[in-house]
Amino acid sequence: MNKKIYAALKLLLPFVAIAFSILVYYGIKDNGKQKQTTHPYYLWLIGAVGAVILIEIIIGLFYEPIRSRILGKAPFLTGVLVFLLLLNLVTTKTTLLPTLYFPSLDRIVAVIAENKIFLLKNIFDSLKLLAVGFAWGASVGFLTGLCLGYFKIVGYWLNPVTKIIGPIPTTAWIPLALSTFPTTHSANVFLIAFAVWFPVTLMTSSGIQSINNVNFEVSRTLGASTLYQILHVAIPAAMPSIFLGVFYGTVSSFATLMAVEMNGNSSGIGWYINWQKSVMMYDGVYAGLIIIAVICSLTLTLLFKVRDKVLIWQKGVIKW
Repeated sequence: MNKKIYAALKLLLPFVAIAFSILVYYGIKDNGKQKQTTHPYYLWLIGAVGAVILIEIIIGLFYEPIRSRILGKAPFLTGVLVFLLLLNLVTTKTTLLPTLYFPSLDRIVAVIAENKIFLLKNIFDSLKLLAVGFAWGASVGFLTGLCLGYFKIVGYWLNPVTKIIGPIPTTAWIPLALSTFPTTHSANVFLIAFAVWFPVTLMTSSGIQSINNVNFEVSRTLGASTLYQILHVAIPAAMPSIFLGVFYGTVSSFATLMAVEMNGNSSGIGWYINWQKSVMMYDGVYAGLIIIAVICSLTLTLLFKVRDKVLIWQKGVIKW
């Protein structure tokens, strides 16, 4: 088959899936059990996806990287659209699943569209809490890992302690944190910081300990001070491991954020999900889960971009 025809067929696949989605939406009768929304939000969503694909196709006519990317992504995007089509068919058109726990896509998208101001406030509160906890955890974890990895006497005394308390699940510390810290907010900051501290500490110390001792001996022979060796030998050589610790800490921090916000908070996405569950509004639960998944994915993508800039010689070694 001609390559141009094959490429054109691949690019048509998402639009065929969108067309089938519209036919199913209007051509098959609803089960009558789902709460009706004021607008066809599901169709608006897939329409927006189709518009983005069309724009990329047009840009791709003049720009090779965009053309290659959309050609590679077209089958996957078609698969996503078909999955949404089947999900909409099962939840809206049939009674195979209980409507209370499996709301229609219209209802889920409607929650995001109609409550965007309230959701943005909760997202901001969550990110603010996450940023403070992450900053403390990453900073202390980096310093702890640096001391454990570079100074043998510190490692001798603190390594066993780190290995004992580090693997303890963060959620196990919740009762102690709530009873120790003066406010719920400060307890939550500690718990998120703890979730970040251990992986950053572990990977930083491991990265420094794995450096060939010859590098330190040569720099010492040339007159390098301890501070110079730390700043110009230990830290640069351990940067790949440090970034790995930051990635692991980021994932742990999001999991901990959800746990602590469901435990006494009055705002945040975790609180919102727990509140929606308590009032049996599962469309809000799914909307909150989608939001937190998107935020976590974007955060990790940004971290990988930073890593590729800082560690230019390792670009593409670890992919996200």
